[in-house]
Amino acid sequence: MHDHSREAELLLGQGNTIGIVCKKIGVRDYTYYRWRKEYGGMRVDQAHRLKELEQENSRSKKLVADLSLDNSILEEASRGNFVWQIWLPEDNSPVKQ
Repeated sequence: MHDHSREAELLLGQGNTIGIVCKKIGVRDYTYYRWRKEYGGMRVDQAHRLKELEQENSRSKKLVADLSLDNSILEEASRGNFVWQIWLPEDNSPVKQ
């Protein structure tokens, strides 16, 4: 992706239109505009770092959601808002305690 965007910028600098540049690098116009909007003005190392941070942020959000659910379950259990069930092997009916 970064090679294509760099090539596109070089071709545009040579006076080519966006339509011609997109055909040469093999992407659609809207892909080019999306790249420019997201990565415009960034160096390649900055764009890589941005992607890494976005992935780390996604993992962190998932971890927070999992921990929040665990915390909620533990709070419910500590308040006594649960029912223990023991399954008896003879008739497979639960006995609440």
